[in-house]
Amino acid sequence: MLAATNIDVQKAIGERRLREDLYYRLNAFTLTVPPLRERREEVPVLLRYYMNSLARKFGKNAPPVSDRLVQECMRYHWPGNLRELCNLVKRYLVLESEDMIIEELRMRSKDECGEMEGSPASSRGGLKAMMRNLKDDAEAREIQRALDDANWNRKVAAMQLNISYKALLYKIKQHGLFPTGRALGMRAANVN
Repeated sequence: MLAATNIDVQKAIGERRLREDLYYRLNAFTLTVPPLRERREEVPVLLRYYMNSLARKFGKNAPPVSDRLVQECMRYHWPGNLRELCNLVKRYLVLESEDMIIEELRMRSKDECGEMEGSPASSRGGLKAMMRNLKDDAEAREIQRALDDANWNRKVAAMQLNISYKALLYKIKQHGLFPTGRALGMRAANVN
């Protein structure tokens, strides 16, 4: 049997929040793993590991891990430990924007330091607004990509995105999307 906890076991026993007999029943072997913030030298290795394994899982090519991203990850406090790092990598693979991820880490660091009031995050509506903006940006990029791949055939793009044609038209208007690159050339050729 394996049991894990993040509480101070001796303190919990003293406060009678944990039964002492249960502790001795479970305590055959104790392994203490310090939080990620106390072993920052592991962050680059773990960042690359999650980047490669999650990219494979999502069927993507793992993007390179820049020194800038590694440095920002090394500075961050990681209150959520490995789960937080793993989720950050997932967002990076979905958003495909290193700048957004670095900005997110900087904003979280400022929030943890108590700089919320008067900080750039609070003037833009805080972390909630920032996350909504990240989601909207990712959605707009994905819709733009699908439209460009379909040469702006909105019916085909809607099928690729697995949304209704009407929903796609709404999203195009909401995000202010328009033909770009190759799709723009194709539409101009069809008009002439």
